[in-house]
Formats: sequence, structure tokens, C-alpha cells
Amino acid sequence: MLASLTIRVATHEDLPALHPVIERAYRGESARAGWTHEADLVGGNRTDIPTLAGIVDDPGQRLLVALQGGTIIGCVQVSDKGDGLAYLGLLCIDPTLQAGGHGKQLVAAAEACAREDFAARRMEMTVIDVRRRLIAFYERRGYVVSGEKRDFPIPLDPPLFMDVLVKDL
Repeated sequence: MLASLTIRVATHEDLPALHPVIERAYRGESARAGWTHEADLVGGNRTDIPTLAGIVDDPGQRLLVALQGGTIIGCVQVSDKGDGLAYLGLLCIDPTLQAGGHGKQLVAAAEACAREDFAARRMEMTVIDVRRRLIAFYERRGYVVSGEKRDFPIPLDPPLFMDVLVKDL
């Protein structure tokens, strides 16, 4: 049975609690406790509070937070790309709480948000191409690797590339 979560749109008041959850999930030593981390591939911070505030303020985006017992444990970003396309990003769950079904619930909430708020008929995302376990997670949710590759947004040596995954909503 999946643990019950409250999922809602983030507010500015959520950001000080949310930001460290994102950093723990994506980067640094604490990220290694989870299976979706980038700690072996990318250093530095994943994001910052001003960037998150910009997402909250943007009418073409939604930042959804997941709460368990009133504590923020994860998030997902949904962006309207126009023409029936939405983008899913920034999916994370606190590494100590992963593998409990929370990610599935957040993906489903993001898809519903894309359909309801942006009239999206298709969802797209990018995943670092060497992250096979993460790609498999999305494939189990109905996403398909499109064959398109994009450059990783941060120049690295050696460079990283992103697989584009898509799903009809």
C-alpha cells in the first residue's frame, strides 16, 4: 500500500523547507542514500531559493510539493510548453523516504496538473542518459525514450547528455 501524501501547489513559505530536500535528493553525500541522485555525475547545488521562487511566481509553471505528516518530503515541477505539451522536472523525494511509492504519486499528480492547468496532451522530460534505473522508473510509468538527445545544461568534461522521454496524457 502506498503511503498517503498531501500534494499541493507550493508557496513562497514552503521554499526554505523545500530547498534542502531538493539538495539532499540530488547532490552531496546524503543523496547517495537514494537511487535517483546525481552526486556521482554533477557537483554543486541543484537549485536555489530565488530560482524556486521564480517557478512559484510563473503562471506557466507549477511547483507541487508532497507533504507527509505536514513535513515537505518532495516536489515536482510542471511547465507549460504550449501546443498541448508540458514538461516534468525537478522530481525528488527525500532520499531516506524513497522507494515508498511517493515518486509514483508525484508523477501522477504532475500529469493531472498538466492536463487540468495547461490542457496538456503530452508530457516531456529529460533524464541524464546514463541514469538507466531512473529511465526505467519513468518507463514503468508509461514514458518512452524518444531517441532525441539534448546537451546537459551545465558544461562538463566529459560532457553529459539528456535522453528525452515522452508520454501521451
